[in-house]
Amino acid sequence: MAQPLTRNDQSSLDLWPVGNCQVSGLIDRRGALVWGCAPRVDGDPIFCSLINGDRHDVGEWRFELEGQIAASQYYERNTPILVTRLEADDGSAVEIRDFCPRFERSGRMYRPVAWVRIVHPIAGAPRMKVVLRPTRGYGEHVAETTNGTNHIRYLVGAQAIRLSTDAPVGHVLAGRVFRVESDQHFFLGPDEPFSGNLRAELRQMHEQTRKYWTLWVRGLHIPLEWQDEVIRCAIALKLCQHEETGAIVAALTTSIPEAPHSERNWDYRFCWIRDSYFTVQALNRIGALDVLEKYLAYLRNIIDSAQGGQIQPLYSVMGDSELEETTATHLAGYRGMGPVRVGNAAYYQVQHDCYGQIVMPTAQAFFDRRLLRMADDRDFASLEKVGEMAWKMHDQPDAGLWEFRTRREVHTYSAVMCWAACDRLANVAAHLGKDDRHALWRERAQTIREKIEREAWVDDGGEGHFGASFESDYLDASLLQMVELRFLRPEDPRFQSTFAAVEKALRRGEHMLRYDSEDDFGLPETAFNVCTFWLIEALHMVGRDEEARVLFDTMLAHRTASGMLSEDIDFDSGELWGNFPQTYSLVGIINCAGLLSKPWSEVR
Repeated sequence: MAQPLTRNDQSSLDLWPVGNCQVSGLIDRRGALVWGCAPRVDGDPIFCSLINGDRHDVGEWRFELEGQIAASQYYERNTPILVTRLEADDGSAVEIRDFCPRFERSGRMYRPVAWVRIVHPIAGAPRMKVVLRPTRGYGEHVAETTNGTNHIRYLVGAQAIRLSTDAPVGHVLAGRVFRVESDQHFFLGPDEPFSGNLRAELRQMHEQTRKYWTLWVRGLHIPLEWQDEVIRCAIALKLCQHEETGAIVAALTTSIPEAPHSERNWDYRFCWIRDSYFTVQALNRIGALDVLEKYLAYLRNIIDSAQGGQIQPLYSVMGDSELEETTATHLAGYRGMGPVRVGNAAYYQVQHDCYGQIVMPTAQAFFDRRLLRMADDRDFASLEKVGEMAWKMHDQPDAGLWEFRTRREVHTYSAVMCWAACDRLANVAAHLGKDDRHALWRERAQTIREKIEREAWVDDGGEGHFGASFESDYLDASLLQMVELRFLRPEDPRFQSTFAAVEKALRRGEHMLRYDSEDDFGLPETAFNVCTFWLIEALHMVGRDEEARVLFDTMLAHRTASGMLSEDIDFDSGELWGNFPQTYSLVGIINCAGLLSKPWSEVR
């Protein structure tokens, strides 16, 4: 059903992702492309109105009907191809198809730095104007133009982009209203002449892109229940992979605040080793091995470049290690709530959990015979260097997975991840018949286990529980991951009591906090969505399945119309905050659906 449109300059996270694993875009409920970076996800946001306050005159691409009153949107089944229907007060209407081309051509994957938009008149005599004003320099300048008879060049940086179209170029340049009497085709991409018939080529691109995605989804192993939800999350997670290198970004955006006016605005367009681990684990569970394989190649390059096994928490999608954090002063921020940050200073933080998060997905490559490239002895030798760092750092202070900027402790989650690195290396060594290395890594894993059990345990005069760090007895939601990492079993009384303590301290109705103590920016004001999914998993593990299903359905109801979640949610109003779409949150949907779904055997 079409939603009525009112003029509202306030940005929202009611957004629809499109992309092709090279570039991506976010389209709002008006059908406007309000976020998109070039030449890749961490590049200059040539479409940036999402984070430029109430300015919608630049940094976006929209089609606007004369007398426009309503819009409705949906994805073509099992694809990221978006269909937007715009309706006017005289009954006229158009449909817009948005996609970024992705399909195999000439033996390679064709995924250009390009956005395709096809406008189709479907009712009446619609009159429309095209507003296309990309920017350069993080909003500092509106891109200058040159044009020919069938194209417009936008000078967005060192490399221009070119709009090839069969719409009237003069009308597009002037933002002039014109009647749409036939389909209008728009290809915004590389600055080179468009070869072939534009109409025929774009229609063929649409069909080939649709076919690629439907066949990709066909290969997934999804649960019986919540199929559409899982498929939509899987597609979005794949769009967060930069296929050229295999890197997976934490989100497609920068600087959407975690809470209003909090200045907790971060650039998430980078590959966090931690976030990527969760992503590939979730996608691996549903059979998306192509994402895992490409990410393992990225990890191998990171390991090769690491000095003595030292691993950073995050890297650029190209594997660059220096991600200097600055601010884009010409952008006002989401709803005017700056600053807009570019880069992320967390790259020089010490976060010891990253060692386990490299070893764990890589370990699969020694066992999984489906992979095109299985790991071998050389990979094991490289991976042992990472394990040596895990062993060396398991009881040393770090910033933790929540990336505290002003305090360091020996965080339990980091120590458990170091244990997992040694434990999985022992498993791999045994598989490879390396008895001496197996004994070494097994002994180290046991030593770390004993230290965690001794140093992280809090005797509270009752049943006791694990604390978030060795030095203090505060709690954080990551303790619920001790079962997932196989450090504890769900029936272990220590997990049961830890879960009880975490739930009591951090649960806020239907939501979960990361922690409830003050950090660098004060007390947390919003719930962290992935932590709520960890709560759902824990409820299932302790036998509270009915409660887990109710809570899961509640979380699904918080998704946008596109089926997405951001990083955070206001636990009073339910409004989404934080970068979008957040891979952590989408992983939570996939994992919980798999845990809670009825088996396929019930319908087969």
